[in-house]
Amino acid sequence: MSNLDSSPVETVCGPSSAPAVELLRPREVPLGGPRAMMVRRTLPQRQRSLIGAWCFADHYGPQDVRSTGGMDVAPHPHTGLQTVSWLFRGEIEHRDSNGIHAMVRPGELNLMTAGAGICHSEVSTPATTVLHGLQLWVALPDAARNTAPDFAHHVPPPVRVDGVTLRVFLGELAGDRSPVHTFSPLLGAQLDLPGRTAIQLEVDESFEHGVLLDRGVIEVADQPLESGDLTYHGPGRRELTIRNTGEQPARAILLGGAPLHEKLLMWWNFVGRSHDEIVEYRRLWESHDKRFGSVEGYLGSPARLPAPPLPTTRLRPRSTGGR
Repeated sequence: MSNLDSSPVETVCGPSSAPAVELLRPREVPLGGPRAMMVRRTLPQRQRSLIGAWCFADHYGPQDVRSTGGMDVAPHPHTGLQTVSWLFRGEIEHRDSNGIHAMVRPGELNLMTAGAGICHSEVSTPATTVLHGLQLWVALPDAARNTAPDFAHHVPPPVRVDGVTLRVFLGELAGDRSPVHTFSPLLGAQLDLPGRTAIQLEVDESFEHGVLLDRGVIEVADQPLESGDLTYHGPGRRELTIRNTGEQPARAILLGGAPLHEKLLMWWNFVGRSHDEIVEYRRLWESHDKRFGSVEGYLGSPARLPAPPLPTTRLRPRSTGGR
């Protein structure tokens, strides 16, 4: 998915001195076009830009796309990151400049590695009536950010623990491990909790963790969440208790990762390390450079997304800490 902000704000990501537990409320962002699909964005925010290497989180739907037109994101570039697509309902067609043509379906992980540069499109299929899911980005560490583009697909099996169903799509949790390669230690899992149930999970105490609530009402380490909220938990925690406090089923996404002790600059769809790098990435995209290639088979309009104009001042940190 592209960041379609017409005036994207640069975000300098790095270690935070914020409290060990935070509640991040989402903000609504249009996904573009006159009939824009709205998404709820919880990362990055002013007070927190990273959870491990997770640097971007959009949560959308459930939305009846028969009236809104659904998702139609024209080819756009990425650098220095991996995109994680995870659906609850609907279907999205993925095409990229590495020659991959794949479908994103509920409960199936699609992970695209941008590395040095890639472009891709995402379009909800004609059979989709309701679209509901997540788009997540993972920042690549400096040693791997110029790796070759790649793509991985995985269908995690459901695992039952204390009445809760887990689907571990990245990393390891409750004895289940995803085979998908990541460039820094990460965790990603869907948790489905029946009404009035709780689960106590053993987690890696070196990790930062976040829990994003999709539906229902839950408490995480006694912190209540509403739909779309993301709660952050700093390193040093060996257990994480997630409790469904309602009668109806609840669904949440657990994210985790080792703190990324690097400063990185995010602007539009690029992750780099400096103003000059971002300027060069934009120039290469606008000049149709082979670094990003092209997507075959996309039939929408425009044929590719133009990069927004750069700000009139140099991209630089707006503040310190986790911002």
